[in-house]
Parts: sequence; C-alpha cells; structure tokens
Amino acid sequence: MIARLLRRPAAGRALSRLDQPEAIGLALALAIVAAIGWLASPFWLAVAIGAQLVLAGLGAVWLIGPAQVQLGFARYGTLASAAVALTLFGRLLIPSSGLIMAPVAAFVLWSVLRIELEVSRTGRAGVMLDLVLVVMVFGTAAGVGAIVPREAWPPGLLLVIVGTAIPAWRAAEARGRSGVEAVGQLVLHLIALGQIGAALALLQLPGVVGAAILALAFHAWSGAAEALDGGASARSVVIEFGALAVLGVVVALLLHAG
Repeated sequence: MIARLLRRPAAGRALSRLDQPEAIGLALALAIVAAIGWLASPFWLAVAIGAQLVLAGLGAVWLIGPAQVQLGFARYGTLASAAVALTLFGRLLIPSSGLIMAPVAAFVLWSVLRIELEVSRTGRAGVMLDLVLVVMVFGTAAGVGAIVPREAWPPGLLLVIVGTAIPAWRAAEARGRSGVEAVGQLVLHLIALGQIGAALALLQLPGVVGAAILALAFHAWSGAAEALDGGASARSVVIEFGALAVLGVVVALLLHAG
C-alpha cells in the first residue's frame, strides 16, 4: 500500500515534506511553550521566551546545519524570533480564540523553518521570507504594545527594537550583504524603525494600527535598500517608497485625529 501511495505524485510531494520529522517536533515544542506564555503571568512569560530562544536557537543550528558565509548567520535566529513574536502576539488573541491558536502556531513555526531550510538548499531567498520577516515585526510590535502601557513607551519601544533586530539582520543578509555590511544595514534599519516607532508612540494610535504601520515601514526600508542594491536610481526609489511612507503618515494622522 505504501508503495502505491509513493507512486502517486501528490502523495509523494506530501511525504517529501516530512523528510525531517525533527522540524515538526521542534515546531510543536515551540508552540507548546508559546501557549504557556499566552496564559502565564509576565514573569513566566519571560521564562517562556527565554526557553524559546534556547530551544529554537539550538534546534535551528541542528536542522539548518553548518554555517555558510554567503547565506549569513541571522538565519539561525529567524525561528527563535518568529516564536517570540507568536508568543507576544498570541496574548492579544487568547481571550477570544483560546488555545485553538496553538496548532496554528505550530504550523506557522514549521513553515518558517521550512523556508529557511529551502533557502539553505537553494541559496536563494524568496518573497515568502520577506513576508515572514514583515509579519514577525508586526507580531512583535503588537505584542509588546499589548503588554507595556502606552505611557511607558520608551521601554516598550526599546523592546520592539530589540525584537526586530533579527528580522532586520536577516533582511540585510537576504539582500546579499554579509559581515560588516550586513551589520551596518542592520543598524541603519533599526535607527529608522526607532524614529518611526517614537513618532507612532507619541501619536497613541488605537489597537494594532501602530504595529501595522511599523511593519509597513520595515518593508519599505528593506524594499528601498534592495532597489538601490539592484541599480535603481535614488530618485525613483525616493518617489516609489517615499509615496508609501507618506501614505502611512496620512493614515496615522487620520486615525489619530479620529
């Protein structure tokens, strides 16, 4: 029977995705820890996040394999950053959704790991990685905003910047940067996000609007840097991504006025 299943193209493709069952086990373990963080007090939330950093970090090194300079080193931290973002963001959804989000979290974390494994295999970062990084920034910013009071925005903003360091570093390496160049673009990216985050905190936008605008700014900065690396003129980059930034500012001001 198994032989007949393997001869079917669809079944073969499905089974080929299970070539590393350790990835599924790691995603399930991280999802369980995330669920604990959703229900726990702030102290145990910090403990859960620390456990995720250790578990996801070691698991990523084990599954992804030896370092490759051309692919960078931030890819070993992508899974841990995604797990932390899911833990923080999940606290927003638990009152309405309950623990039904735990299987969803496991699937999302498995998908993130699969994307990094595919990048390691092919050596090329695709659109899905860019989308994952943007969602990670949004989840981190929204989750921190739900935990830290708005009037205490400097510490909250600092936590968001720390939480977005890995996505920013990974975005720089996905653009082909490495070493000092990648770290330099990481610093510039975080400075830009810090400035935008401070402005959003002072506006005190409702709900997760500020987090969404910050994620949009993350994407815009990454896109502008990639366009410049690809040989686009500075003028075209300013027009294209500047218009996106202006749109975000207009939306923020309208929501603040409302």
